[in-house]
Amino acid sequence: MKKLLVGFVSLILVAGVAAGAAYAFHGDHPAKEPERKYKSKKVRKPKTVKTASGLEYTITAKGNGPQGAKGSRITVLYTGKLTNDTVFDASSRHGNTPFTFKAGAGRVIKGWDEAGTLLRAGDKVTLRIPPELGYGAQQLPNIPANSTLIFEIEVLDVQPPPTMRSAKGMDTVTTASGLKLVFFEKHPENKLALQGQRVKVDYSGFFTDGNLFDSSVENGTPIQFMLGKGQVIKGWEEGLMLMRVGEKAQFIIPPALGYGSMARGPIPANSTLIFDVHLISAE
Repeated sequence: MKKLLVGFVSLILVAGVAAGAAYAFHGDHPAKEPERKYKSKKVRKPKTVKTASGLEYTITAKGNGPQGAKGSRITVLYTGKLTNDTVFDASSRHGNTPFTFKAGAGRVIKGWDEAGTLLRAGDKVTLRIPPELGYGAQQLPNIPANSTLIFEIEVLDVQPPPTMRSAKGMDTVTTASGLKLVFFEKHPENKLALQGQRVKVDYSGFFTDGNLFDSSVENGTPIQFMLGKGQVIKGWEEGLMLMRVGEKAQFIIPPALGYGSMARGPIPANSTLIFDVHLISAE
């Protein structure tokens, strides 16, 4: 069975990693000032809130950006400390490079996952994360077992998860193989994608109930591959060769043109898959 070249990067769990380059100290780097799209207003009398799980958070400045939710991509600057004020990691140690994670996806410690659904872009907050929401009895470099962790966080951005575009009332093209296409944006003046060309594509993949299972948009990196070389599932091969550069379409791919009777990652056997696709280039 051919593999869809999406890599399922968004499904790889990085359990036990609280921040991008946590615990890998390579010396200090010159800090650069990150972009701030949202404003924040200092809270005169910050209050500490304790959630049912035991997470404690204190918002010291309120932002005016969007609220986080499960599935949101949260971009932050952070400093992680032990209760004795020893810093074990910080974005400033990595050139002040912001760290992005998907809230509620299990790729960061539980305390961060929960906090991502409580904050909005522009917020500045202090998190107090008990061991059961951090690393528990696991001992890591610079973090003793059963440690309570303190994180000072600035939320730079909150991006909602991709949602499937509605094709209601739009013309649907059905090919002889059973592939269905709906074009959201057409560019007849541009060239068609051809077999043997290297294509660059942004996509989001959904089940028929609208639930997202993978997305290059969410990952922030379009995929590239050789068209017509069997590097992607049949539905993608056929659909892309019906598109012109710049066009946006939706592929409705029956199991025979997808993974058939094989279950793959989060995709059950015999699944019909829906992809919102943007053909960025074909060369």
